Amino acid sequence: MRRHWIDNLRWVTVLLVLLYHVIYFYNNKGVIGGIGGFGDGPQYQDVIMYILYPWFMPLLFILAGISAKYALENRSGKEWFKTRTRKLLVPSTIGLCFFGVFIGWFNSMISPAADALEQLPFAVKYFIWTISGTGPLWFIQDLWLLSLILLIIRKIDRNGRFMDLCSRAGIVPVILMGVLFWLGHRTLIMEPDPASAEGLWNLYKPAFYLIPFLMGYFVFSHENIIEKLSRAWIPLMVCAVISGSALIIPGFGQDNTLPQYLCSPLNNIYGWLMCLAMMGWFKNIFDRTGKFADYMTRSSYGIYIVHYLVVASLGFTLKMHTQMSPVCAYIILTVAVFTLSPVIYEILRRIPFLRWCILGEKKSR
Repeated sequence: MRRHWIDNLRWVTVLLVLLYHVIYFYNNKGVIGGIGGFGDGPQYQDVIMYILYPWFMPLLFILAGISAKYALENRSGKEWFKTRTRKLLVPSTIGLCFFGVFIGWFNSMISPAADALEQLPFAVKYFIWTISGTGPLWFIQDLWLLSLILLIIRKIDRNGRFMDLCSRAGIVPVILMGVLFWLGHRTLIMEPDPASAEGLWNLYKPAFYLIPFLMGYFVFSHENIIEKLSRAWIPLMVCAVISGSALIIPGFGQDNTLPQYLCSPLNNIYGWLMCLAMMGWFKNIFDRTGKFADYMTRSSYGIYIVHYLVVASLGFTLKMHTQMSPVCAYIILTVAVFTLSPVIYEILRRIPFLRWCILGEKKSR
């Protein structure tokens, strides 16, 4: 039986990623990667970044772990990993050369090194654009690596003893697993050189994201544990809102992607409680489907892959080449990302080669 709550929570979280990137692109909090804000004053819409960042990507890794458990019940590890490679590694490597390069070009336009880049030969510039066009594809590169690690761990737990142990966890032990969430963040380098492997380590956070991914596989794939979250989602959400308020209100204006911020106990309490509350909420209320939900279940992955091209290209154009107000820029960019991303996805999935190399799909659906 298909767990519709997982599908629904996944595509809703992907839509939140789209919204996050609109706000992120114009943020003035020092979070690198965007074009910058509209002045130095408070941008209260940036609060969306503070609300979402502690939990929305860890939640996607939890859901990926749960899905991996269900998928591996019906196929061998070799078959599953082959599918993972096509769906994850191909778009985040080969696809970069045909799609990510355009994102990289816009990224180069807002880079402090834009003038120096113009002096380089085209072949060198193309390589730089391709690499810098990775953008949100770091997520699926991470996911491919964690899938490989999972296959190794499964061989260690061949008899399923650890899986059985995890199935007996009560709601209190599950909440206390948030300590692992915090320990994962402690693997980040506190003062990294952004231009070195240290900066890359902190960007991808593989050791941190391995934790929610494995928790999804070993803990939250058990129906009885999800039922416990379903019954407790309201108090979990209340506690998450309280801890989130205590984190966000005094911390507004800080760069909330810095390791020092991420390692704070309050950030981890809020992030973990939100992950638990969202799973419980969707299991309780949204374990059903319909035409729109079915479409988003099929399409959200492709929309995720293509959306940042709209953010980068239109976001850059609106700020640098128009005189419109910030409010209009935010509204136009938000509407465009939510409407053009599905359109681009639908175009790409109808072209066999691009469907394979950009979306990781074998056949048009």
